[in-house]
Amino acid sequence: MKIRDMSDIRFVILGAALVFAGFLVLGIFGENYQASNIESDEFGTCFEYSEDREPVPIDCSSKIFDQSVFFGIIIVIISAGIVALVKGVRGDWDSKVKPEDMVGPSRDNRMDENDSG
Repeated sequence: MKIRDMSDIRFVILGAALVFAGFLVLGIFGENYQASNIESDEFGTCFEYSEDREPVPIDCSSKIFDQSVFFGIIIVIISAGIVALVKGVRGDWDSKVKPEDMVGPSRDNRMDENDSG
């Protein structure tokens, strides 16, 4: 199925899910990527921290690159969610309903009466 064939309400749901997932991943895993700029600016040396051993000095540029890639992925996920939300909200999904799929008080009830008699 092409993405053009997807209904607009699905874009709204997909957009909300992507934005939520982006912020969720940022909140859970973002803590590991915060300190590399501070470490490189203040101390000039970056460390790899683990719970079972002492901190190990590493190259700051690789740690900053990892941080940039992580935040780049998060920005792409959140941006895709925002684009999907805008596409879904601006869509005309409510005006493209087939007559046989319409329900509610504005539907012609005489069609149902003719079928039962």
